[in-house]
Amino acid sequence: MRPQRDPVGAGQESVWDYPRPPRVERVDRRVRIELGGRPIVDTADVVRVLETSHPPVYYLPIPAFADGALTSGAGSSYCEFKGGARYFDVRGGDEVRPRAAWTYPDPRPGFEELVGRVAVYAQGMDACSVDGVPVVPQPGTFYGGWITPEIVGPFKGVRGSMGW
Repeated sequence: MRPQRDPVGAGQESVWDYPRPPRVERVDRRVRIELGGRPIVDTADVVRVLETSHPPVYYLPIPAFADGALTSGAGSSYCEFKGGARYFDVRGGDEVRPRAAWTYPDPRPGFEELVGRVAVYAQGMDACSVDGVPVVPQPGTFYGGWITPEIVGPFKGVRGSMGW
């Protein structure tokens, strides 16, 4: 059962208007991530994935990350739409966040634009921002969406959302 939608104001997007299967789109945004008191990426080469009930997931070019910020992490997972993912540990300063980023090295058709890009869980980072606006992590520990004031929900990952 779908939840009651949050009201959408001027300049806002509802995650309930996003498609399923998801859509990949290039956006004119600047994304910055800090960990261990240091910036680990600051780029305007940004692609986002939009999927019903989820805040956008931002994918950034792997070469845009600071040297040593991404190292091979344990495990893998599979998305029915995007394909097989592999994980990175994220490093900044003296901090390490295991499996805090992921990539699709050989994505399924329709998601080829994700090759060579990585998404990062906002949880556990010192700061993540989109165009200078701080990000709130998507609720839960499985999902990697980034919430900014122009995105309204409710969002998958909150208590009781398993059946959405």
